[in-house]
Amino acid sequence: MRKVIAATFISLDGVMQAPGGPDEDPTGGFVHGGWVFPYSDEETFKTLFEVFEKPFDLLLGRKTYDIFAAYWPYIDNDNPIAAKFNSVTKYVATHGDVRLKWNKSQSLGKDVVAAIEELKAGEGPDLLIQGSGDFIQTLLRHGLIDEFNLMIFPLVLGGGKKLFAGGAVPTAMKLLRTQSSPTGVIFATYQPDGPVKTGSFVGPDPSEEEIEPRKRLE
Repeated sequence: MRKVIAATFISLDGVMQAPGGPDEDPTGGFVHGGWVFPYSDEETFKTLFEVFEKPFDLLLGRKTYDIFAAYWPYIDNDNPIAAKFNSVTKYVATHGDVRLKWNKSQSLGKDVVAAIEELKAGEGPDLLIQGSGDFIQTLLRHGLIDEFNLMIFPLVLGGGKKLFAGGAVPTAMKLLRTQSSPTGVIFATYQPDGPVKTGSFVGPDPSEEEIEPRKRLE
């Protein structure tokens, strides 16, 4: 069974848009592209590279694929990330019939959900999502993400594409591991852990003063 892992840079308010540079994704008037750069230090890079040490194939939305395909093939393979990305299989969610020129790229076809379910059931390395904010919403909606490898940066962006957006469904999460960097970046790995559990700190016999405000909220 292959796992689908979302390895995602996010801000404290959950924004994942354009972490790498000002021109990466300015859609929606987003003006904070490149927000990861000021927090990059040796510890951050070390932990980031650990994500790519295990075997993986890439799972990409079309927009992220186009950004990557215009960049990574032109980076010398002495760069460890370039060497990995250029050599692995890239599975791409795309509605068009445009030829995918980056080597070892494959379209997921018209039924993306069925294609990913088939990939997960087959043999091979885990499927690593990079970027692909719109595509992630489809995966969330269908419960196809098995692990969230989050790099949480100490800033609030106030707007932009969010990791848990239109496709998010109520889900409890189990923390598998965590660490932090000197610049305040938190690395946290979660896995879905069933439905959301609830409880109450309110006693069995609430006073009339407690009950009355609740009525006004209904």
